[in-house]
Amino acid sequence: MRLDKLLSNYKYGTRTAVKKLIKSGKVTVNNAVVKDNAMHINPEIDCVTIAGEVLNYKKQIVFMMNKPKGVVSTRKDPYYKSVFDLLSQSDQRFDLSIAGRLDVDTEGLLLLTNDGALLHEIITPNKMVEKVYYVETKQVIDNIEALLKPMTLLDGNDTPYTPRKPKIITSDKNTAVIAICEGKYHQVKRMFAAINHEVVYLKRIAINKLTLDENLALGAYKILSEDEIQALINKEG
Repeated sequence: MRLDKLLSNYKYGTRTAVKKLIKSGKVTVNNAVVKDNAMHINPEIDCVTIAGEVLNYKKQIVFMMNKPKGVVSTRKDPYYKSVFDLLSQSDQRFDLSIAGRLDVDTEGLLLLTNDGALLHEIITPNKMVEKVYYVETKQVIDNIEALLKPMTLLDGNDTPYTPRKPKIITSDKNTAVIAICEGKYHQVKRMFAAINHEVVYLKRIAINKLTLDENLALGAYKILSEDEIQALINKEG
């Protein structure tokens, strides 16, 4: 990979700004100053520093975040803090995408990754990856089975659609745990509203076989291990 492309990808500036940075002598490769922006390197082997900062290259990285309320699942927002604002400055340099957004007032398991193939595996509805939610409602849920009947909801563009039948895992008084394989706009809340129940608290607790780490405080995040990544895509059992 060209040196200037690598630094641009890691948000050290535009390609033009990165070229100037390299020409200034502030970039080293394996402890040697490099001024050739077109130099080809192997970021998995070569050690690159920018003004003394080591470039932390990861071909694949997946973060698990315990998203708090009041934080949006977008890059920037004029009114709310973004989940990207919760990342350290060095981790913000990764070209991350959100694998399944959460509403601003929904808490829980959020994944951010630079792996496009993994992202596709998680968010594409026909992959049938279950997203599990803990739900609290204002009223006692006395008709939970009504969620299994066909219903018509509106998506984020106010287009009608019929959601796939959810899986009811538990239900007790005004709480429930359900799993869905989609992720339309306000889908869980709108499904409960369709059976006359107002959701007052919503938390995603699992995606496929990966469960939210109970040791993660709200707003905290961690890097997933290889075993945890496999739990995301393993559909056996």
